[in-house]
Amino acid sequence: MLFSRRLMLGLAMAGALAFPALAEGPTEIDLFFPVPVDGKLARDMGTLIKEFNETHSDIKATAVYTGSYDDTLIKTRAAIKAGKPPAAVIMSANFLLDMQIENELTNLDSLIAADGVTKEQFLGQFFPALQGNAVINRSVYGVPFHNSTPLLYINADQAKEAGLDPNKPPQTWAELTDWAKKLTKREGDKVTRWGIAIPCAYDYCGWMMESLTMSNGGRYYNEEFGGEVYYDTPSMLGALTWWNDLVAKHKVHAPGATPGPAVSTSFISGNAAMMMLSTGSLTYVRDNAKFAYKVAFIPRNVRNAVPIGGASLIIPAGLEADKQKAAWRLIKWMTSPEKSAWWSRATGYFAPNMAAYKTPDMIDFLNKNPDAKTAVEQLDVAKPWFATYKTVPVRKTLEDEVMLVLNGKKQPKEALAAAQKAADELLKPYNAETSLKLP
Repeated sequence: MLFSRRLMLGLAMAGALAFPALAEGPTEIDLFFPVPVDGKLARDMGTLIKEFNETHSDIKATAVYTGSYDDTLIKTRAAIKAGKPPAAVIMSANFLLDMQIENELTNLDSLIAADGVTKEQFLGQFFPALQGNAVINRSVYGVPFHNSTPLLYINADQAKEAGLDPNKPPQTWAELTDWAKKLTKREGDKVTRWGIAIPCAYDYCGWMMESLTMSNGGRYYNEEFGGEVYYDTPSMLGALTWWNDLVAKHKVHAPGATPGPAVSTSFISGNAAMMMLSTGSLTYVRDNAKFAYKVAFIPRNVRNAVPIGGASLIIPAGLEADKQKAAWRLIKWMTSPEKSAWWSRATGYFAPNMAAYKTPDMIDFLNKNPDAKTAVEQLDVAKPWFATYKTVPVRKTLEDEVMLVLNGKKQPKEALAAAQKAADELLKPYNAETSLKLP
């Protein structure tokens, strides 16, 4: 009897000791996420986080929609400054360098080491083309989550109608120009169908210019140092001149700067026969196009090359240890082969985890939707995404000028010289603290 009383007392004490821990409940964390492309991505994110919470009872994650990539950076920085950073953020992959310079990121090396793997083993899960935007000074600051390359989308029905073979898409700028001329329809002076549409709004415009500049043999920025951009160069001049020629000379591209959603709407409605857009819009196109379509590599002038796009998962600086650990578990779960594959099928972004393409569901999906392979195949010619000190304002100096060109208010050479001058001014403090700070 005494034993039973002691046992009961012990159990009661154990329960009392355990109770405070139970009362604390799960670790609550926020995940900031943007929606930079068309489609039902916000609803898909809700589905993903619901599954995480159901399978991780000690963590309660909340997905917080934060707008565009640029909006998400602003809101994350505001939260860090206020001392209440989110535990994890789906951050535009090219913002990481600027955030690392500003000490706003958690270095992930120790979290990787605590899992008993090396950085090389951890990064080895992901396509090599993605690592340039995730690793800074040999340390890991981001985990590739949903990534993209630009693609050429073609209305196959309209191509056939124009006597073109959609199974042999244009490979070069010259061929693309020719296709756009044949696909543009006019009634008198009025254009009833544009041959090609390329988005130009903040964020998208810089990505498109980087893609065209790379295809023209050039570089947009110094990939190894955050203080230099190459706007006023022959390769970028050729790229912007060709884009402007589509508008002003050949009249196969609508004048003005068109946002990404307007471009996809124009394509889906049949008002643009081809478009250059992210693979992140692929599921939206697949679900909404009432016609046969094809996707292809971005055509080249000098070489095939495209920039990586999309986002990485990051952990902001200034987080409590328990939230940091919970965020790390969420990040690893979201980037696992199975979840990476699911997210790719749901959104159109390609899966950064290479093992995702070996899962049975993904093999079956690709057999039914071979268009989802194009972005992955294009990774062989993909390079890191533009990233410098003050990435967004430096990018906008170019975008503002490109918009003036597409609106017929400036010529390409004049615009690029102005963009270079404005960008150099923004980069001056960083250069003064680094490359110009001599011993």
